[in-house]
Amino acid sequence: MQNCIETNDLTKRFGKKLALKDFTLTIEQGGIHAIVGSNGAGKSTLFRLLLGVSTPTSGTARLLGADCRTLQPEIRGRVGYVNEEHTLPLWMKAKEITAHQRAFYPKWNQKTFESVIGYFDVDQNQKVAGLSRGERAGLNLSMALAQSPDLLILDEPTLGLDVVARQSFLEALMFTETEANTTIIYCSHQMEEIERVADRLIIMERGELKNNSSPDDFVERVSYWVAEIPSGLPDKGKIPGYLNARDIEGQCHILVADQGNDFGDFLKKNGATAVARNPVNLERAVNAFLTKNHSAPDSRA
Repeated sequence: MQNCIETNDLTKRFGKKLALKDFTLTIEQGGIHAIVGSNGAGKSTLFRLLLGVSTPTSGTARLLGADCRTLQPEIRGRVGYVNEEHTLPLWMKAKEITAHQRAFYPKWNQKTFESVIGYFDVDQNQKVAGLSRGERAGLNLSMALAQSPDLLILDEPTLGLDVVARQSFLEALMFTETEANTTIIYCSHQMEEIERVADRLIIMERGELKNNSSPDDFVERVSYWVAEIPSGLPDKGKIPGYLNARDIEGQCHILVADQGNDFGDFLKKNGATAVARNPVNLERAVNAFLTKNHSAPDSRA
């Protein structure tokens, strides 16, 4: 089976700024692949390189088997894109925009369009200027999926939506994922959304790939420990797998990566009189992973 996306040592510089560094990533066809990262992690740069809007400083990137530096219209037509702004011509009616889009896509699936738009209360005779943000998001998603894309990129698609609109968007997305073989790249800061829809979790930090696994496998990488250490927490540089830590009422709360139960022995050797390992959820694990370069041992997680 052909991979949907392949990058090899992909690097992009903007003057002295290194936006992507030796970024190697493979995304197989099918499923929902969530990409998360702090602001400045390189997500936007990666998308621009994949879509051929920008060219790499070095390394390679392939999209649907084609070199991203020379994407042809046929390849671009197999890619759908929905951004956080849900930008549409304000003066056009919803049905006019839909007809305009349909004319450009031979594989347009009207049944898919009607199924997805059914999750949203969109008046097809209403001008875009009169639609709510959630209704515009629904219209955008409906048209993108009706194009029958091989790849759909969703860049912060629920940002600014109310609870009802966000729920409708996620339900529509999950329905489509089960009915079509579209590969979906879902970029979001909302961990509850990712936990609900994602098959794979891709974490970027400072232009580098830090994780590409299932969300459950990633959570297994992170462990959360509570210890009583009268002498105080060891220097973070000496703590294996250190992510972050904080002191709460005399107890050390510590998050580490890729450590087994023997991490408890490490804490005892460093003065801990009591040690307990606690469960950790996806949001806490991801936040700890992303903030490890910005936190001191006594800072808040």
